[in-house]
Amino acid sequence: MPILSTAARHATADARRVASAHSCVEAWGDRRRADLATATDRRSRTKERRPPCAEPPGGAVSRSAPETSEDMRRELSSRTDPTRATRMLLTISTRTTPNAPATDLGYLLHKNPSRAQSVELSFGRAHVFYPEASVERCTAALVLEVDPVGLVRGRRGPEGEGGLLGQYVNDRPYVASSFLSVAIAEAFGTALAGRSKERPELATTAIPLEARVAVVPCRGGGAFLRRLFEPLGYAVTAEPHALDATLPEWGESRYYTVTLTATERLAELLAHLYVLVPVLDDEKHYWVGDDEVEKLLRHGEGWLATHPERELITRRYLKHRHSLVRDAIARLVTEEEPDVEVANPAARDAEEGALERPLSLHEQRLATVLDALRASGASSVVDLGCGEGRLLRLLLDDRQFTRIVGMDVSYRTLEMATDRLKLERMPERQRERLTLLHGSLMYRDARLAGFDVAAVVEVIEHLDPPRLAAFERVVFEFARPGTVVLTTPNAEYNVRWPTLPVGRFRHRDHRFEWTRAEFQAWAAGVAERFGYTVRFGLVGPVDDEVGSPTQMGIFTRKDAHV
Repeated sequence: MPILSTAARHATADARRVASAHSCVEAWGDRRRADLATATDRRSRTKERRPPCAEPPGGAVSRSAPETSEDMRRELSSRTDPTRATRMLLTISTRTTPNAPATDLGYLLHKNPSRAQSVELSFGRAHVFYPEASVERCTAALVLEVDPVGLVRGRRGPEGEGGLLGQYVNDRPYVASSFLSVAIAEAFGTALAGRSKERPELATTAIPLEARVAVVPCRGGGAFLRRLFEPLGYAVTAEPHALDATLPEWGESRYYTVTLTATERLAELLAHLYVLVPVLDDEKHYWVGDDEVEKLLRHGEGWLATHPERELITRRYLKHRHSLVRDAIARLVTEEEPDVEVANPAARDAEEGALERPLSLHEQRLATVLDALRASGASSVVDLGCGEGRLLRLLLDDRQFTRIVGMDVSYRTLEMATDRLKLERMPERQRERLTLLHGSLMYRDARLAGFDVAAVVEVIEHLDPPRLAAFERVVFEFARPGTVVLTTPNAEYNVRWPTLPVGRFRHRDHRFEWTRAEFQAWAAGVAERFGYTVRFGLVGPVDDEVGSPTQMGIFTRKDAHV
């Protein structure tokens, strides 16, 4: 018991020291220490639900809280006792863009930058204010005030292994945990759902965002932090904290200050934090039941199914409850599949094939790409978005390529590729040359590194334009093959298809189709940003006025020695 008690005290003291290192938490350290009677009375009242408006009525702001963000800033600057800090802090910042001023963050969060606002929670309170709201930059702060005694009286909080003492002596009031997820859902529920009444177009727009979590416990260390967030396109800064600054020989604690930067929709950032903060902590303060599976699938929609760590994320989020984990994984695998017309190669090719068949364009495209792959001198090649394996078949027939990998986001399509290539009946030596991978081009994947050449054939036009930046980083910054051969439709040639209505794309799943100038401008920008050179080729018959039906870019890494 004494050993556990000492460890618990050290952990709590460490969390408190880390929390107090951040000015907002320090400055607010001695504010409003409610006595037990007041805390009990507050928890017994029915939780107040605020109307979803950008500027709440006066009654929605607690009388004991500062009335405005400026009042809050003055109070923060006047408080100096960090030893009593029992709050944790999340800040979200953005900067002005050509399309919107930074202060439009208030419309997205449904919180007026000029007012401080508070939300009652079952375990304490959440306060929202804006430390800065200028023409250039706007920052919203979510400060979570946890009632540590109330956690025990309400039988919430970590189960722990320190017995009764562990219920009272723990890090919950000082760190980001599942309490933060609840606060995000309560304080920023409209933004989490991706809605904005005043700026609906902004809610669907990727904007530059920076999120900073003052103190987060991470069971797995900084490397695990990056494994969770980098595949989602974030630049991650994780600052570790010593277990005890006065005893450096004790080493580092499991606490980090984390900064995430990305250009994405605010709803995506909030969903990632909602799911992944409890995953980092590997703990939840409430009972996990079937409804948690629904929350996980809802907030993980569009990214969790193809995340490289989806099984681990699911296990930790659901507190390792095996029946719930199995159900969630099964539903993720099912829900990740595209529509049948996209996943089914025959159906997917029908629309484009009807246009291209008279020219045998698909065969010409594959032959042209194969020639470019051979000319690169590569022996290892990865086909990104391999589909049912038509290019893989041609690569297997060429002995120049000793290592061949095909990757696709759809399990169903990979099964079709397995059948089409007859992998089960393939000679062993031939089979050893080929590997099929399930994965997404939206997330960093260590399996894609180290290849001489990558083929990306008719893939990028299926990506939403805001996600192109993530694709660029995955392929050109992280995988970084010596050569990338990439093709995409030439929108100018569409006028030559007599059965294609004006203004329509060649396939209903295409998110865009570029002109030659647009493609070349994008490719040149990618090459410049990531240290490649690029040259362009033509695929199919060339029309003097509109060019060829397919355009191709061949990117060569400047330091490649293939």
